[in-house]
Amino acid sequence: MKLGISAFAWIGSFEQRHLELLPRVREMGYAAFEIPMFDPADLPVRSLRKAFVESGLECTICSILPSGVNPISPEPAVRKHSQAHLAKCIETAAELGASLIGGPILAPIGYFTNNRPSADEWAWAVEACQSIVGHLDAHSVSLSLEPVNRAETFFLRTIQEAVAVCSAVAHPRIGVTIDTFHANIEEGSLEKAIEITGPKLLHVHLSENTRGLLGTGHIDFGRIVAALKRAQYKANVIVEGFGFDERERNAPGYLWADQDVSPEFLAQSGYAFCQNLIGQDQK
Repeated sequence: MKLGISAFAWIGSFEQRHLELLPRVREMGYAAFEIPMFDPADLPVRSLRKAFVESGLECTICSILPSGVNPISPEPAVRKHSQAHLAKCIETAAELGASLIGGPILAPIGYFTNNRPSADEWAWAVEACQSIVGHLDAHSVSLSLEPVNRAETFFLRTIQEAVAVCSAVAHPRIGVTIDTFHANIEEGSLEKAIEITGPKLLHVHLSENTRGLLGTGHIDFGRIVAALKRAQYKANVIVEGFGFDERERNAPGYLWADQDVSPEFLAQSGYAFCQNLIGQDQK
């Protein structure tokens, strides 16, 4: 397993001024850095790619659907636009040197229909994934579907649902992300979730139930890491938590984080906590 951290500890969206984070993250000991991607055109791609190369960090991408993008929209034009958006995200991930892009990419965060997912919506989700498999192959990028909890979506909440979509698409570059914050709400057992995902598990977010410092909530990360080792998981484990910085008004931590927990402290303590569990130095 390789240990990384999400930029969400510091920021809400990545800008040119945030390039200084990469050498700092590498100095802390992390091997990977996860960048949020809303509209790929907003990212400083060339300078960011250069910063990744210079820092020696691996790049992973968390894609969040921007306004107007919805792969399961009842409107055919919106679905077509959404498929083009996903294709562009894959192209941009490759330009950044990333081999994996993940996130809740099949329905927008906060999108609800006041109904259970319909057969049409499941079919549209599979269609969206099938529409981009050629791009995934062409750019050597994998797509990892992230289920999120019921307060944020009605679609793709559980690991079992994500595995079902992957099975329907049946392409080796499409798999599943387990985020322990969401899985802690939706899964009866996080260990069982890891087991049923099997080889489709491509990516892991370690996040406390409070989105704060790892080890200060009720999630048993020791048992989760033990389950990952039993599954012979060897990909990235990304620390995803929120720190507080008065200057970053659009960061999730500005509203939610403990004001005594800075992004740097969250990152440093997360590294020490995970290194102790995983049992290997990332430097």
